[in-house]
Amino acid sequence: MVRSEIISKLSEKIHRKLKKSDLDKILQILINSIVEGISNNKSTEIRSFGRFSIKKLKAKISRDPRTGEKIDVPEKISIAFKMAKELKRKVNEKELIN
Repeated sequence: MVRSEIISKLSEKIHRKLKKSDLDKILQILINSIVEGISNNKSTEIRSFGRFSIKKLKAKISRDPRTGEKIDVPEKISIAFKMAKELKRKVNEKELIN
């Protein structure tokens, strides 16, 4: 599902009381809040959905598959998402709300 589909779905669910441009702004604020929290080394949790947090990946030595040459890969920061128990249960029972 892409951003425009999410906004259309939200619009349908609330019976078009808000303009799609307003819903887009709300979605952008939500995304910005998650990104801001992660960039400040804080995890962001949305109850019954999940938690976004930072995961540090250690530096390592890899190999180039074409040449076999060793390559030093520096330490990286990645984003981790842990699904909430309620969402996990709904996905496994296929009870997602349409």
